[in-house]
Amino acid sequence: MKGKILNGLLILTSLFGYLEWGKDNSVFLFQAEAEVISKLFTDPASAAHPFTILPLVGQLLLFITLFQKRPVNVLTYTGMAGIGVLLVFMFVIGVISLNFRIVFSTIPFLIVSFLTVKHLRRS
Repeated sequence: MKGKILNGLLILTSLFGYLEWGKDNSVFLFQAEAEVISKLFTDPASAAHPFTILPLVGQLLLFITLFQKRPVNVLTYTGMAGIGVLLVFMFVIGVISLNFRIVFSTIPFLIVSFLTVKHLRRS
């Protein structure tokens, strides 16, 4: 049960990543993800980028584990890595640019990822 809760928290915390660019441009990942999903159906070529596809696949894999009796560790690790590629990159960008809104928006995902790895290594 704890594995399912952690996987659900991974999905939830990944949605609240925050991006900011230029002077007046900003978006939360759940907003960007909704736009990407809508573009997948209307113009798939414009949405096909590793930083959009990998996190979506990662979330899908973690979502699948929520319906398994005992979540498969490989799916959890793979899903976490797919989402983590984007969020770790965002964290690094936030640190380099000293944008603490970006840094603080990624920390919950990083903490839950650490707790998930710790839980999976014990079980």
